[in-house]
Amino acid sequence: MNNVQILNLSIDNFSTAELLQKLEIEGGTVFTPNVDHLMKLQTDSEFYNIYQSCTYRICDSKILLYVSKFLGQPLKEKISGSDFLPAFYNHFNQYEDTTIFLLGAASGVAQQAQENINQKVGRKMVIDSYSPTFGFENDEEECQYIIDRINRSGATVLAVGLGAPKQEKWIARYKHQLANIRIFLAVGATIDFEAGEKPRAPKWVSEAGLEWMYRLVKEPKRLWKRYLIDDLPFFGLVLQQKFNLYRKPRKSEVEKSAREDRQAIA
Repeated sequence: MNNVQILNLSIDNFSTAELLQKLEIEGGTVFTPNVDHLMKLQTDSEFYNIYQSCTYRICDSKILLYVSKFLGQPLKEKISGSDFLPAFYNHFNQYEDTTIFLLGAASGVAQQAQENINQKVGRKMVIDSYSPTFGFENDEEECQYIIDRINRSGATVLAVGLGAPKQEKWIARYKHQLANIRIFLAVGATIDFEAGEKPRAPKWVSEAGLEWMYRLVKEPKRLWKRYLIDDLPFFGLVLQQKFNLYRKPRKSEVEKSAREDRQAIA
Protein backbone atom coordinates (compact mmCIF):
# COMPACT_ATOMS: atom_id res chain seq x y z
CA MET A 1 0.00 0.00 0.00
CA ASN A 2 1.67 3.21 -1.20
CA ASN A 3 -0.71 5.65 0.51
CA VAL A 4 -2.82 5.60 3.64
CA GLN A 5 -5.87 7.83 3.98
CA ILE A 6 -6.44 9.40 7.40
CA LEU A 7 -9.32 11.90 7.39
CA ASN A 8 -8.74 14.26 4.44
CA LEU A 9 -5.03 13.53 4.02
CA SER A 10 -3.28 10.84 2.00
CA ILE A 11 -0.04 9.87 3.76
CA ASP A 12 2.84 8.24 1.87
CA ASN A 13 3.59 4.79 3.21
CA PHE A 14 7.39 4.87 3.02
CA SER A 15 10.18 3.63 5.21
CA THR A 16 13.01 6.05 5.98
CA ALA A 17 15.30 4.20 3.56
CA GLU A 18 12.72 4.39 0.77
CA LEU A 19 12.18 8.11 1.26
CA LEU A 20 15.92 8.83 1.28
CA GLN A 21 16.32 6.92 -1.97
CA LYS A 22 13.50 8.86 -3.60
CA LEU A 23 14.96 12.19 -2.48
CA GLU A 24 18.38 11.16 -3.75
CA ILE A 25 16.98 10.49 -7.22
CA GLU A 26 14.10 12.95 -7.55
CA GLY A 27 14.37 15.61 -4.84
CA GLY A 28 11.11 17.17 -3.67
CA THR A 29 9.29 18.71 -0.72
CA VAL A 30 8.73 16.74 2.49
CA PHE A 31 6.00 17.55 5.02
CA THR A 32 5.58 15.57 8.23
CA PRO A 33 1.91 15.41 9.29
CA ASN A 34 0.87 14.71 12.88
CA VAL A 35 -2.42 14.97 14.76
CA ASP A 36 -2.20 18.75 15.05
CA HIS A 37 -1.60 19.10 11.30
CA LEU A 38 -4.61 16.93 10.53
CA MET A 39 -6.85 19.05 12.74
CA LYS A 40 -5.60 22.22 11.03
CA LEU A 41 -6.30 20.59 7.67
CA GLN A 42 -9.98 20.36 8.62
CA THR A 43 -10.34 24.16 8.80
CA ASP A 44 -7.46 25.85 6.94
CA SER A 45 -8.07 25.71 3.18
CA GLU A 46 -4.71 27.30 2.32
CA PHE A 47 -2.87 24.75 4.45
CA TYR A 48 -4.89 21.92 2.89
CA ASN A 49 -4.12 23.07 -0.67
CA ILE A 50 -0.41 23.42 0.14
CA TYR A 51 -0.39 19.90 1.56
CA GLN A 52 -1.89 18.55 -1.66
CA SER A 53 0.89 20.13 -3.71
CA CYS A 54 3.88 18.85 -1.70
CA THR A 55 5.83 15.83 -2.95
CA TYR A 56 5.90 13.67 0.17
CA ARG A 57 3.70 13.47 3.26
CA ILE A 58 5.20 11.16 5.88
CA CYS A 59 3.92 10.04 9.27
CA ASP A 60 5.34 12.16 12.12
CA SER A 61 3.32 10.63 14.93
CA LYS A 62 3.12 7.32 16.75
CA ILE A 63 -0.55 8.10 17.28
CA LEU A 64 -1.09 8.27 13.49
CA LEU A 65 0.75 4.96 13.22
CA TYR A 66 -1.68 3.39 15.71
CA VAL A 67 -4.64 5.01 13.96
CA SER A 68 -3.55 3.63 10.58
CA LYS A 69 -3.61 0.11 12.06
CA PHE A 70 -7.02 0.78 13.65
CA LEU A 71 -8.33 1.82 10.23
CA GLY A 72 -6.90 -1.32 8.61
CA GLN A 73 -4.31 0.61 6.57
CA PRO A 74 -1.07 0.16 8.54
CA LEU A 75 1.76 2.60 7.92
CA LYS A 76 5.27 1.11 7.81
CA GLU A 77 6.85 3.42 10.34
CA LYS A 78 6.83 6.79 12.05
CA ILE A 79 9.29 9.22 10.39
CA SER A 80 9.38 12.36 12.51
CA GLY A 81 11.30 15.43 11.35
CA SER A 82 13.61 15.11 14.36
CA ASP A 83 14.50 11.54 13.31
CA PHE A 84 14.57 12.20 9.60
CA LEU A 85 17.00 15.15 9.54
CA PRO A 86 19.80 13.12 11.21
CA ALA A 87 19.02 10.19 8.89
CA PHE A 88 19.19 12.64 5.98
CA TYR A 89 22.53 14.25 6.80
CA ASN A 90 24.10 10.88 7.62
CA HIS A 91 22.84 9.37 4.37
CA PHE A 92 24.05 12.29 2.24
CA ASN A 93 27.27 12.87 4.18
CA GLN A 94 29.48 11.62 1.34
CA TYR A 95 27.61 13.62 -1.30
CA GLU A 96 29.72 16.77 -1.51
CA ASP A 97 27.14 18.52 -3.70
CA THR A 98 24.46 18.12 -0.99
CA THR A 99 24.59 21.16 1.27
CA ILE A 100 22.00 22.40 3.77
CA PHE A 101 20.61 25.77 4.83
CA LEU A 102 18.80 25.85 8.20
CA LEU A 103 15.96 28.35 8.63
CA GLY A 104 14.20 28.73 11.97
CA ALA A 105 14.46 28.70 15.77
CA ALA A 106 15.35 31.57 18.10
CA SER A 107 18.32 33.87 17.66
CA GLY A 108 21.59 31.96 17.66
CA VAL A 109 19.97 28.53 17.85
CA ALA A 110 20.16 27.72 14.12
CA GLN A 111 23.84 28.74 14.15
CA GLN A 112 24.50 26.33 17.02
CA ALA A 113 22.63 23.57 15.20
CA GLN A 114 24.75 24.27 12.13
CA GLU A 115 27.95 23.86 14.12
CA ASN A 116 26.72 20.69 15.84
CA ILE A 117 25.65 18.98 12.62
CA ASN A 118 28.88 19.85 10.83
CA GLN A 119 30.86 18.45 13.73
CA LYS A 120 28.86 15.20 13.57
CA VAL A 121 29.29 14.68 9.83
CA GLY A 122 32.89 15.90 9.70
CA ARG A 123 32.45 18.42 6.92
CA LYS A 124 30.76 21.76 6.23
CA MET A 125 27.47 20.21 5.14
CA VAL A 126 25.30 22.94 6.67
CA ILE A 127 26.74 25.96 4.91
CA ASP A 128 24.53 28.67 6.39
CA SER A 129 21.65 29.27 8.78
CA TYR A 130 19.28 32.03 9.78
CA SER A 131 16.97 32.59 12.75
CA PRO A 132 14.22 34.99 11.60
CA THR A 133 12.59 37.64 13.75
CA PHE A 134 9.14 37.10 15.23
CA GLY A 135 6.44 37.76 12.63
CA PHE A 136 8.97 37.82 9.78
CA GLU A 137 6.56 36.01 7.47
CA ASN A 138 4.58 39.26 7.23
CA ASP A 139 7.71 41.30 6.46
CA GLU A 140 8.42 41.00 2.74
CA GLU A 141 11.74 42.79 3.11
CA GLU A 142 13.03 40.21 5.59
CA CYS A 143 11.65 37.35 3.49
CA GLN A 144 13.52 38.66 0.46
CA TYR A 145 16.67 38.99 2.55
CA ILE A 146 16.30 35.34 3.55
CA ILE A 147 15.76 34.27 -0.07
CA ASP A 148 18.85 36.18 -1.20
CA ARG A 149 20.90 34.67 1.61
CA ILE A 150 19.79 31.14 0.74
CA ASN A 151 20.52 31.67 -2.95
CA ARG A 152 23.94 33.18 -2.22
CA SER A 153 24.83 30.26 0.05
CA GLY A 154 24.56 27.79 -2.83
CA ALA A 155 22.73 25.29 -0.60
CA THR A 156 20.80 22.52 -2.33
CA VAL A 157 18.66 21.58 0.68
CA LEU A 158 16.49 23.88 2.80
CA ALA A 159 15.40 22.65 6.25
CA VAL A 160 12.72 24.93 7.71
CA GLY A 161 11.81 24.75 11.38
CA LEU A 162 9.12 27.34 12.04
CA GLY A 163 6.24 25.21 13.24
CA ALA A 164 3.07 24.37 11.35
CA PRO A 165 1.46 25.80 9.35
CA LYS A 166 3.97 28.68 9.10
CA GLN A 167 6.84 26.57 7.74
CA GLU A 168 4.75 24.85 5.08
CA LYS A 169 3.15 28.11 3.96
CA TRP A 170 6.53 29.86 3.76
CA ILE A 171 7.99 27.06 1.65
CA ALA A 172 5.00 27.07 -0.71
CA ARG A 173 5.09 30.85 -1.07
CA TYR A 174 8.80 31.22 -1.84
CA LYS A 175 10.11 27.92 -3.18
CA HIS A 176 9.87 29.13 -6.78
CA GLN A 177 12.44 31.83 -5.94
CA LEU A 178 14.97 29.28 -4.67
CA ALA A 179 16.34 27.81 -7.88
CA ASN A 180 19.27 25.96 -6.27
CA ILE A 181 17.16 24.11 -3.71
CA ARG A 182 16.14 20.62 -4.87
CA ILE A 183 14.99 19.30 -1.47
CA PHE A 184 12.72 21.17 0.97
CA LEU A 185 12.26 19.73 4.48
CA ALA A 186 9.68 21.02 6.97
CA VAL A 187 11.22 19.91 10.27
CA GLY A 188 9.39 21.69 13.13
CA ALA A 189 11.38 21.77 16.39
CA THR A 190 14.25 19.73 14.96
CA ILE A 191 16.63 22.70 14.74
CA ASP A 192 16.15 23.26 18.50
CA PHE A 193 16.92 19.59 19.15
CA GLU A 194 20.04 19.65 16.96
CA ALA A 195 21.28 22.75 18.77
CA GLY A 196 20.68 21.14 22.17
CA GLU A 197 18.29 23.99 22.97
CA LYS A 198 15.42 21.64 23.82
CA PRO A 199 15.65 18.04 25.04
CA ARG A 200 14.06 15.29 22.99
CA ALA A 201 11.74 12.83 24.67
CA PRO A 202 13.39 9.58 25.76
CA LYS A 203 13.14 6.88 23.10
CA TRP A 204 10.76 4.74 25.15
CA VAL A 205 8.40 7.70 25.59
CA SER A 206 8.39 8.34 21.84
CA GLU A 207 7.89 4.65 21.05
CA ALA A 208 4.92 4.53 23.42
CA GLY A 209 3.26 7.42 21.59
CA LEU A 210 3.61 9.73 24.60
CA GLU A 211 5.99 12.33 23.15
CA TRP A 212 3.11 14.83 23.12
CA MET A 213 2.77 14.43 26.91
CA TYR A 214 6.51 14.89 27.41
CA ARG A 215 6.45 18.10 25.37
CA LEU A 216 3.34 19.31 27.20
CA VAL A 217 5.08 18.89 30.57
CA LYS A 218 8.13 20.75 29.24
CA GLU A 219 6.17 23.63 27.62
CA PRO A 220 2.71 23.73 29.24
CA LYS A 221 1.94 27.40 28.55
CA ARG A 222 2.66 27.04 24.84
CA LEU A 223 1.19 23.61 24.19
CA TRP A 224 -1.72 23.02 26.58
CA LYS A 225 -4.38 24.39 24.25
CA ARG A 226 -3.05 22.47 21.23
CA TYR A 227 -2.94 19.09 22.93
CA LEU A 228 -5.83 19.34 25.40
CA ILE A 229 -8.39 21.28 23.35
CA ASP A 230 -7.59 21.73 19.66
CA ASP A 231 -6.47 18.16 18.93
CA LEU A 232 -8.95 16.14 21.01
CA PRO A 233 -11.71 16.07 18.34
CA PHE A 234 -9.30 14.10 16.12
CA PHE A 235 -10.24 10.83 17.82
CA GLY A 236 -13.94 11.35 17.21
CA LEU A 237 -13.23 12.04 13.53
CA VAL A 238 -11.19 8.82 13.31
CA LEU A 239 -14.15 6.87 14.72
CA GLN A 240 -16.34 8.48 12.06
CA GLN A 241 -13.91 7.35 9.37
CA LYS A 242 -13.81 3.83 10.80
CA PHE A 243 -17.59 3.55 10.43
CA ASN A 244 -17.72 5.38 7.07
CA LEU A 245 -19.35 8.44 8.60
CA TYR A 246 -16.52 10.93 8.06
CA ARG A 247 -17.02 13.52 5.34
CA LYS A 248 -14.24 15.77 4.13
CA PRO A 249 -14.93 19.43 4.95
CA ARG A 250 -16.39 21.29 2.00
CA LYS A 251 -14.39 24.25 0.77
CA SER A 252 -17.09 26.68 1.91
CA GLU A 253 -17.06 25.20 5.44
CA VAL A 254 -13.27 25.41 5.65
CA GLU A 255 -13.25 29.02 4.49
CA LYS A 256 -16.03 29.94 6.96
CA SER A 257 -14.08 28.34 9.82
CA ALA A 258 -10.89 30.15 8.77
CA ARG A 259 -12.74 33.49 8.75
CA GLU A 260 -14.13 32.82 12.24
CA ASP A 261 -10.64 31.95 13.51
CA ARG A 262 -9.21 35.17 12.07
CA GLN A 263 -12.02 37.21 13.64
CA ALA A 264 -11.46 35.53 17.00
CA ILE A 265 -7.76 36.39 16.86
CA ALA A 266 -8.52 39.98 15.85
